[in-house]
Amino acid sequence: MSDENQSGTPAGPQPEPLRFFGTTWVAQDGGYTARRVAVAVGSLAAAVAACFVLRFAYQGLAIADVGKPVTLLVVVMFAVCSALAFRHTWDAFSKRPDPDRQASLRGLLAIGFIGSLLAYAFRTLTEAPGEKLAREEYEEARRQYERRSRNPSKKRRHP
Repeated sequence: MSDENQSGTPAGPQPEPLRFFGTTWVAQDGGYTARRVAVAVGSLAAAVAACFVLRFAYQGLAIADVGKPVTLLVVVMFAVCSALAFRHTWDAFSKRPDPDRQASLRGLLAIGFIGSLLAYAFRTLTEAPGEKLAREEYEEARRQYERRSRNPSKKRRHP
């Protein structure tokens, strides 16, 4: 049996492409390190730009003179939502998130987008975000494929 199919791709499970990295995370080639650096810098730049946008919103509240309680409530809301979004994003790199919970947190994650950007940037300093989870799943799929595809004539039959 051939290790490649008709299209020239290897037989068996294929690695899951990751955003910004494709499948370069498997062998860490094809500009993997440069991509990690670029993604980390890009995420941090986006987080800084988002902080400036929030600063302008804060100044708008001050100019509108909405009062200290409303201003404090907005600042606390963004801080809490960012912290929760950071934690949720960070956890999603090590285990698959529940789709129903993900849908229910969509608004919170949108408000706390700075936390998600920071989690992405920090994770990129050590690996491609989600690489560890994808690598574990890919290696397990490869092991199962190898076990199933062994020559059946060599298997011992028990009476």
